[in-house]
Amino acid sequence: MPGPIQSIERAAAILRVVAEAPFGVGVGELAGALGLPKATAHGLLRTLQRVGYIEQDDSTGKYVIGAAALGLAGARLDTNVLRSYAMSWADTLAARSGESVRIGALRGEGVSIVHHVFRPDDTEQTLRVGIELPLHATALGKVLLAYTPGLTERVAGAPLPAYTRRTMTAPRAVHAEIARVRAQGYAEDIAEFAFERASVAAPLRDAGGRVVGALGLVGAVDRITDPAARPRLVELVRTTAGAISRDLSAERPRVGR
Repeated sequence: MPGPIQSIERAAAILRVVAEAPFGVGVGELAGALGLPKATAHGLLRTLQRVGYIEQDDSTGKYVIGAAALGLAGARLDTNVLRSYAMSWADTLAARSGESVRIGALRGEGVSIVHHVFRPDDTEQTLRVGIELPLHATALGKVLLAYTPGLTERVAGAPLPAYTRRTMTAPRAVHAEIARVRAQGYAEDIAEFAFERASVAAPLRDAGGRVVGALGLVGAVDRITDPAARPRLVELVRTTAGAISRDLSAERPRVGR
């Protein structure tokens, strides 16, 4: 049997990203969200435009979903699918890191915890599945801000609450932080949501490269930021997120609303 055709996978990912972007998507934004060269993204967009699946807004120059693909608007990967593919990897990450592991997915303008693995010790812990956390003050949320076109502009354009004295609330600071996340491929929060906690997170991608969630670990600030431990924890998160993404890339897309 022939293998998957990369250009078709990329076109499908572009359609899903554009369908979810409330204000349209520029070529550069799309390329950054999917990890594609700008020329490749532009060529795929123009092809989809010719067949009516994508349209270009004359006033902004951004691309929006076309009439032929309106049924795709709002489609998202089923979080149960995301959770099922990530569970065993999350257990392994918790065991290897000694920290709590969480998987988050975008819900409105927050990040919803869809899976939570406790720290592998005997301390009392509270299950966080189902709660929503702020995008700008958590590592999971920053990942979703970094790879969801138009979301940073929308979130940073409104007043942002400060949860600790380290929470970034100024639009310029938020934009700079998200640019840093894109450049390094992972996000951190150090006492930004809770003064005693820090976290590290990396993106989870589907077959077309679209970010469909984030994987992160959470622990005490002194443990996560320890210079002797921090590089290893970051690498564990990134490696595990890459493994989950490879598994997801073999999944036939199933979407929910």
